[in-house]
Amino acid sequence: MHKPLFLAVGLLAASSAFAAGIEVEIELPRIDVSDYRRPYVAAWLERPDNSVAANLAVWYDVKMRNAEGAKWLKDMRLWWRRTGRDLEQPVDGVTAATRNPGVHKLSFTEGQVPLGKLAAGEYRLVVEASREHGGREVVTVPLQWPPASATRSEVRGEHELGTIAVQLKP
Repeated sequence: MHKPLFLAVGLLAASSAFAAGIEVEIELPRIDVSDYRRPYVAAWLERPDNSVAANLAVWYDVKMRNAEGAKWLKDMRLWWRRTGRDLEQPVDGVTAATRNPGVHKLSFTEGQVPLGKLAAGEYRLVVEASREHGGREVVTVPLQWPPASATRSEVRGEHELGTIAVQLKP
């Protein structure tokens, strides 16, 4: 390997090792009902003017025949109005299958898909869940970007979402 190329690869690896990041924990509570269906969930970052800065996750029934699962995405009404109806489903690097009850951890690095490069400022992590034969809930967690130090914030949902936690890494 030539020295200039080796140096460039080394600098790239070093810079990504120090990139800021966001870790998100989404808790889906176990709900004891006879006809439980896993919820559709969307998570995104939005600016104070409610515009979407980044779609982080969209969980729905991706394996339904004839892509029928996508037709129920509009039940996540806030996400649908803010960004969902303008996206082609599935969203590469964002879409995944619905999840079982439990705590689900997501990790995002600045400069990489889907987080990308965020301008400095105030943001909100928004998590919305909607469940067939169930309810709908939206939880928001405010955050400041870029983080000056490592921080952790939590908000607890009331029925469809449990604890939503955001950990920022400078």
